[in-house]
Amino acid sequence: MRQTLFQEKYPIYTLEIDKSETSFTSVDSIIEHLKGKIDAHPVVAYIGVFDHYAHTSGLKDGLINEKILAAKNLLFCFGKELPSPAVLAVRPRSIGVAEMESAFVITFLEAPNPAANEAMEAWAIGLKNT
Repeated sequence: MRQTLFQEKYPIYTLEIDKSETSFTSVDSIIEHLKGKIDAHPVVAYIGVFDHYAHTSGLKDGLINEKILAAKNLLFCFGKELPSPAVLAVRPRSIGVAEMESAFVITFLEAPNPAANEAMEAWAIGLKNT
């Protein structure tokens, strides 16, 4: 798992999983597996799935990198505390799942809560050889 700054300001985690390293065969199967992790977590609330590929391809001027075959975001919230309105700016969470020709790319924005980062990282790494 790589930690980088996207556009020089957004701290993101990225994991590229070669299709030979996992038993998952589609973005939907990965999303369903991750949803199970969310449903099993005592604090996390499932929100929904956003089909980013379908949305962008449906736009008149939508542009999609030709190497991306599918792309969805799984939306959820780790919020067990609401100490101030500012917290709303960093919630909910999202894990992006993109399918490329020979790999799946899993991405998420670093959360201010270390436990949330640890869980999301474990969920992503757990996709390998599953």
